[in-house]
Amino acid sequence: MGGEINEEFELNEVTDTLHGSLGSRLALFSKEYELTGSSALRIPRDCYGTFVIHPNGRLFRCWENIICLWSIYSAFLTPVEFGFFRGLPRHLAELDSMQIVFLIEVILQFFVAYRDAHTYKMVYKRNSITLHYAKRDLALDLLGCFPWDAIYKATGRRELIRCLVWTRLYRARKIKQFFKKMEKDIRINYLFIRIVKLLTVEFYCTHTAACIFYYLATTIPPAKEGYTWIGSLTMGDYKYISFREIDFCKRYITSLYFAIVTMSTVGYGDIHAVNTREMIFIMIYVSFDMILGAYLIGNMTALIVKGSKTERFRDKMTDLIKYMNRNKLGKEIRNQIKSHLRLQYESSYTRASILEDIPVAVKVKISQSLYFEMVQQVPLFKGCSNEFLNQIVIKLNEEFFLPGEVIIEQGSAVDQIYIISHGSLEEVVIREDGQEEMISELAPYEIFGEVAVLCNIPQPYTVRVCELCRLLRIEKQYLTGILQLYFKDGQQILSNLLKGKETDLRKKQLESDINYLITKQEAELALGVNSAAYHGDLFHLKGLINAGADPNKMDYDGRTALHMAASRGYEDIVRFLIQRRANVNCIDKFGNSPLLEAVMIGHDRVARLLVVHGAVLSLEDAGTYLCKIVADSKIDMLRRVLKYGVDPNCKNYDHRTPLHVAAAEGLHLVASVLLEFGADVLARDR
Repeated sequence: MGGEINEEFELNEVTDTLHGSLGSRLALFSKEYELTGSSALRIPRDCYGTFVIHPNGRLFRCWENIICLWSIYSAFLTPVEFGFFRGLPRHLAELDSMQIVFLIEVILQFFVAYRDAHTYKMVYKRNSITLHYAKRDLALDLLGCFPWDAIYKATGRRELIRCLVWTRLYRARKIKQFFKKMEKDIRINYLFIRIVKLLTVEFYCTHTAACIFYYLATTIPPAKEGYTWIGSLTMGDYKYISFREIDFCKRYITSLYFAIVTMSTVGYGDIHAVNTREMIFIMIYVSFDMILGAYLIGNMTALIVKGSKTERFRDKMTDLIKYMNRNKLGKEIRNQIKSHLRLQYESSYTRASILEDIPVAVKVKISQSLYFEMVQQVPLFKGCSNEFLNQIVIKLNEEFFLPGEVIIEQGSAVDQIYIISHGSLEEVVIREDGQEEMISELAPYEIFGEVAVLCNIPQPYTVRVCELCRLLRIEKQYLTGILQLYFKDGQQILSNLLKGKETDLRKKQLESDINYLITKQEAELALGVNSAAYHGDLFHLKGLINAGADPNKMDYDGRTALHMAASRGYEDIVRFLIQRRANVNCIDKFGNSPLLEAVMIGHDRVARLLVVHGAVLSLEDAGTYLCKIVADSKIDMLRRVLKYGVDPNCKNYDHRTPLHVAAAEGLHLVASVLLEFGADVLARDR
């Protein structure tokens, strides 16, 4: 068949200042049907040698327009054939032979490629095309092509056979598709096409009812024609006796008049039901008319108020095309943008758009029920806590992508991570010579973008969609914030990242970077824990410890959170750290323990708490330390140090005890304190 055409939304020729001009519309028409040129169809190699029709081919689209016109004719002629067949004019009856056109359409459908609803890819295999058509439309399309008039006469004029002519109304789906297409076409006034559609619906309903009204009258024997609505009708001086002999147009207009005044319930009394069958049908018809009236009024109200989904789509598409024209974007990116916008219109798929007005607490529960099990199966999150995974699923957003779209390009800065919920993608690397090298295919529950986000490097490969994909996306800033709260899970993720990349040489080279990240995060977390302990922020400290921070992690000076809390005298924080198994006897690189920090400052309550839980005041060079305290006459500090177990007879490098220094300096009060704690008065130095 012919080449592919541009979609109905193409508006390249329209500028902001040429709305509605004849030249622009002619240019649009020629572009729409590719009267100025064509492009080759892209059919997979495994389908070469088979006759396959592309649904967007130029000739086939022309054929579809012809079938649409014939469907309109068939939809309106079918009720006439059913109701007026006993007096149908010969030239209308002969048109029934044109059913051959629809038979050709049935044959062609076995060769027309279709777009798979799940993968959104064109299917060109003949077996799949045949099976797809046979399951959907083949039966009703074939029934509509049968010559029911001939079958009716051949079977002894059974009325049940006549009813099968209604199967031809299945062709009306093409009219519905036509109006749906026109409603989305921004080149046609939306109000105009909607009014035409509503008028068509109204006229078709009354047209069908008129044919059924006449049919009910013709099923009465001629001798009892007076017992029908039309046989008993008198319009002025004219009577409809022997109505079968009246001109067809007058019979049809009379029937249509009866249907319209009945539908509007403003009957003048000149036409009314006569027999029981007519009464039953009118009751059903009027009941249906109430629904039809509500439909028409509701649609007219929507047109006046505006704001329908289709109108929002048209407005957005118009603005988008103006933007693309103004910036002269290329054809490929234009088609991708319009296809993605059309996908959004055809399915309200995103959680954000559907649950916009739902309370946040309910949204959280919905996210957990929808995504939690899926996130659990992602290899990157294996071994992570449920609390961490709950925070992840809350921040997930759904996105759909069409085949051929590039999600992440090689070398780009990535600020999002994607989890595959449905569909398939491919990872490719573009070499220096411009050739693509495929790395792997991505299936559901796999993740991509994580290396670039976690390691803060450019994207190492391009990710492209193979089938219609449903992806779950989380922003880098949200993920980073969650990892700061759940440090232990962050380490598990980095560990999983290393394990999952053992077979990939490119990613294995990042092992040193990942190890550096782990070390950096540990150091930053230690600083955060120590800072919270130093400033007395128990709430923040609890959050860090509960997230997996090690309470015994040392900073660059070898000091732990317990050192900080003890030196500041925060009893509640010291108690909390001891409960979390903090080491009460840890020594920093200056030789100070938490107990010594508390003793030096004079925080007796903290010091007693540490001692109760096993803290021992051990000094690396106790003799030198005590001698210095004595020389400085720090009596209170000396008393506290001796109280918590330091030996008053410890010696310095000259084997001098603190009592030597006190005696030599004449420090009477200091000496008395030393003697109180058992200092040896007979000790000798070197």
